[in-house]
Amino acid sequence: MNKIILIGNLTRDPELRTTPNGITVCDFTIAVNDRRRQAANQQDTAQFFRISAWRQLGENCARYLAKGRRVFVSGPLTARTYQANDGTTRVSLEVTAEDVEFLTSRAEDQAGGYAPANTAPAPMAQSSGFTAVETDELPF
Repeated sequence: MNKIILIGNLTRDPELRTTPNGITVCDFTIAVNDRRRQAANQQDTAQFFRISAWRQLGENCARYLAKGRRVFVSGPLTARTYQANDGTTRVSLEVTAEDVEFLTSRAEDQAGGYAPANTAPAPMAQSSGFTAVETDELPF
């Protein structure tokens, strides 16, 4: 089975195009933050994935997504090699989206209030029946 699950932010606006057969496809790239801890220092890096969403899913992505928006994407992963302009061989990680969920609402995006990947959600109020727990206290 080949399936990857990603949550990341769009690095640019999506591009919608139509194949010669009349099938629509939307291409976009997401950056997925990766935190690695080594002893006392923490290093943030990003992995970039090219996403292709076909037909109605692609049309919805083109309509509702924009640069900076956070998305959940799942689908098969393909590694493609290509020759760069400088003659080196490079690898591009591409995902054919089977499922895309929009994690940033338009209101959050317009207010500039979408949360970066390393921001923890606000604790819930005690009256809702849940107890706020620090993530550092979790065993996993």
